[in-house]
Amino acid sequence: MGKQRGGNPAGRQSSRNIGRERNWGLIIAVAAVVAVLSIFVVVVVVDLTSGGSSGPPSGVEEFEVQQGHTEEPVSYKQDPPAGGEHNPVWQNSGFYDDPVRNENAVHTQEHGAVWITYQPDLPQGQKDRIREVVSGQDCVIASPYPGLDAPVVASAWGLQLRLDGADDPDLERFIRSYRVGPQTPEPGAACTGGVGQPS
Repeated sequence: MGKQRGGNPAGRQSSRNIGRERNWGLIIAVAAVVAVLSIFVVVVVVDLTSGGSSGPPSGVEEFEVQQGHTEEPVSYKQDPPAGGEHNPVWQNSGFYDDPVRNENAVHTQEHGAVWITYQPDLPQGQKDRIREVVSGQDCVIASPYPGLDAPVVASAWGLQLRLDGADDPDLERFIRSYRVGPQTPEPGAACTGGVGQPS
């Protein structure tokens, strides 16, 4: 009886397949790790080159403000207001071409709104930029504010930032950081169903 030559070809083939599968698994795992590290590096680099755009902007002023409802006009310590006593009815979020009442806007701040005020004679392109920023966002109000001492001011409950214009990236950083942010006295309260018809 003759010997079978070459051993077990099926066994060798099976071993090769297992080896290939292990190699592919290792390649896929390494590729996944490289992809995750690459995304992390890109996020960190973008954050550093944009001045840390993922956090709050620098220069934000903080104020201690009181809560409470009143039907009377309120004399606010900040101009424009950054919180305080306010009307029982809030201002609907959105972009306004005309000034809104402080007392209504402050109530919306209590619900987590960022109120963007702008000089009435701000160039139209800047107003359009503000409208674009506000569009589609709940709990963001924008309105002209006569006598404003900066082109644009962003205010949230107890917080305020003066800006040189609507193109300043700190405007959107302020909104990202403080719209219904941790400073909000009444998170989850509505920013619609109040007064005002945005344009």
